[in-house]
Amino acid sequence: MFSLRGWRQGPVLPVKGLLIFFLLLGVILGGTYLYLRAPVDREAKTKVVLISPGQGLGETATTLKKEGIIRSELLFLYLAKQRGLEGKLRPGEYRLSGAMPLEEVVRILAEGRQVQYRVTIPEGYTLMQIAELLDKKGLADKERFLQVAATADFDYPFLQGVPAGEKRLEGYLFPDTYFFTRTMGEKAIINTMLKRFARELTPDFQSKLAKSGLTLHQAVTLASIIEREAKKPEDRPLVSAVFHNRLKKGMKLESCATVQYVLGPPVKKVLSKKDISIDSPYNTYKYPGLPPGPISNPGRASLLAAVEPAPVDYLYFVARPDGYNEFSTTFAQHEAAKKKYLP
Repeated sequence: MFSLRGWRQGPVLPVKGLLIFFLLLGVILGGTYLYLRAPVDREAKTKVVLISPGQGLGETATTLKKEGIIRSELLFLYLAKQRGLEGKLRPGEYRLSGAMPLEEVVRILAEGRQVQYRVTIPEGYTLMQIAELLDKKGLADKERFLQVAATADFDYPFLQGVPAGEKRLEGYLFPDTYFFTRTMGEKAIINTMLKRFARELTPDFQSKLAKSGLTLHQAVTLASIIEREAKKPEDRPLVSAVFHNRLKKGMKLESCATVQYVLGPPVKKVLSKKDISIDSPYNTYKYPGLPPGPISNPGRASLLAAVEPAPVDYLYFVARPDGYNEFSTTFAQHEAAKKKYLP
């Protein structure tokens, strides 16, 4: 008799075989995926990897594979596109390691978490000194930095009315400790420093500025001279008082620091008669009033001293060997101090 039992049972083994096949395939693919997204080498050290400007995801994947950061270029591209990195990858230096899971590598790149370099701009540095320091550290090109400082547009109210020219930002690049990347560019660096200066223009400072009778540019100019003339914090309000008193009396400031600004490095301990006779609007031995602009970039203490001088009647000071200044009210007292402390 004809029976369907054998026909019905026949396909059972092929179906089971297919199930086993797909199960094994899933295990293999899953294992491969886990393998490809796992760290390349859990003992690998961190290294700085450069993503060059204009480098696309494909080239980045090749770079990361070559540097031993990832196992699979294809899986990197898949995850990177999922994170929206295509066309948005920021060039720069990234601190990566083959010990990182693939997702972490992608996340660091997606967040633009570039290597930052710590740089401290000392109080009293000039625009030129700042440019040279950043150039030395490989964070900016000196000549390009100076060019940007002289010509680029920066939208800050406190820069309105500042005389144009190569020294227009002198005094406004606030000295502080910053963290810059190598690819942020000169304009971004300058903008960061200007933004930091803006934070010093607090209501309290603005109130003191109004009482001082100075414009902001005059206050920054005076603060820049104080920064160079006062080596000790306690001396800043006293040096400020000397200059305020001399301005009120119509006396020339006669600041050696302003002449040194014209002369440039190296700094002289004592200026010669020839030095103080140099014809420059910054020579406060020759021309009355404040110079046309700041001679350095002052810090907070000097800015505050400029708008809040000590309540004293000093008109003179001379530098002492210990870094402090000797202050005098009369010319005779000043002459005696010069004989005592100057060579």
